[in-house]
Amino acid sequence: MTESFQSLRAILLPYAEEMFVMRDDDEVYCLDTHHIMKNGKRMFFASARVSKTYTSFHLMPVYVSPALLTGMSEPLAKRMQGKSCFNFEKPDAALFAELSELTARGHADYRARGYLGA
Repeated sequence: MTESFQSLRAILLPYAEEMFVMRDDDEVYCLDTHHIMKNGKRMFFASARVSKTYTSFHLMPVYVSPALLTGMSEPLAKRMQGKSCFNFEKPDAALFAELSELTARGHADYRARGYLGA
């Protein structure tokens, strides 16, 4: 387990109790909600994943509600690939703190949309 992965996984741990932990090993930590989509699958919330060159953090609420990205710092924006993925080659405490705040806002957005239940 890389230091970046451990830090990004730690961002998600507080949300695990009210979601489904779909995978938890040395390479992937993945959370899905209880909300069932039209295709019969659970709605994805977030994950941390280790690859050969970086560790990625996927946060689906920013895809569902792009307004969550308003005010995001330029350094974090530079780490973004696609619409909901952030890549890190090494740990960055300041960016991980900002990502933790963004994750909390995403969690609140999912709750407001009814994706997390009551």
